[in-house]
Amino acid sequence: MLEVRVPGLHATIQDAGRPGAAAYGIPPSGACDPLALAAANLLLGNDPAAPALEMELLGAELIVREPCLVAVAGAEMEAVIPEDGRRIRPGTSHLLRGGSTLVFGAARDGARTYLALAGGIDLPRVLGSASTAPVGGIGGIGGRPVAAGDLLRPADPDRLDGAGRHWPGPGPASGVAGHAGPRTIHVLEGPHAADLPRDALRLLLSTAWTVTPRSDRAGLRLAGPPLPPASGPEPASFGMTWGAIQVPAGGAPILLLADHPTVGGYRVIAVAASADRPALGQVQAGDELRFARIDLATALRLAADADAELAAAGARLRMAEPMA
Repeated sequence: MLEVRVPGLHATIQDAGRPGAAAYGIPPSGACDPLALAAANLLLGNDPAAPALEMELLGAELIVREPCLVAVAGAEMEAVIPEDGRRIRPGTSHLLRGGSTLVFGAARDGARTYLALAGGIDLPRVLGSASTAPVGGIGGIGGRPVAAGDLLRPADPDRLDGAGRHWPGPGPASGVAGHAGPRTIHVLEGPHAADLPRDALRLLLSTAWTVTPRSDRAGLRLAGPPLPPASGPEPASFGMTWGAIQVPAGGAPILLLADHPTVGGYRVIAVAASADRPALGQVQAGDELRFARIDLATALRLAADADAELAAAGARLRMAEPMA
């Protein structure tokens, strides 16, 4: 069991989310980097969708109240156990001794890090998920970011074997693959692309967009040349989805993430492929994005490939012996 001593910048409990709650005005929430969430859980033999602690930009400081098994995946936050100087790198599992502390620093080569406990963090489900949702203040611990004094209890506290495992891939969940230059995000043409001037989609695809500091779990606000506006009023509000790229009146795109509003009235020029959600969940202010247009068949193939790679990594973990 872990006690939060310092919560960090914005740490919340997240799992795979609650996609069926939009009818109630509640966004899906869930991990902004679903690959890193799955990796941390699979390192412990958990369900890949089990609840874990998502830390954003600046990590938490935790007191180990009882011995517990943990795994970390996602951005490098230079986690350390000060009592013995042990480094806790992304993509590894560890047994923590009671009375020790686990300290995370600032994120490097990404934005979010996930801390999993054996069996997942033990919390009740609300509308099928333990994810913290700011709209309505539900899920997680009181529907809010974690705070000093909160306890994170493993659902399987007696399971203490499985330390020393290493994530075999794919991708940045291993914590070993940095990223240089703009990230390329695959997008499909959105439902309102034809309503906008012809140059709008071309400009979206030809620009290196910069993520602004006004970004959060609801969406990434992008800086660059303003996209030309459509003539006529905005359309009536309609359902939104993770990855939709909205074009407000000012022409600065907003790419929606896990805590996106369930409805919106801005035109959607494009939608990011679901396979690129892990990459989008790891960008932070100042990073650059480029968009590459694909068709639906390619998007489905990329999603299937990502699922197959994750399944293969999980199989390799199950076959591997724990390392000392």
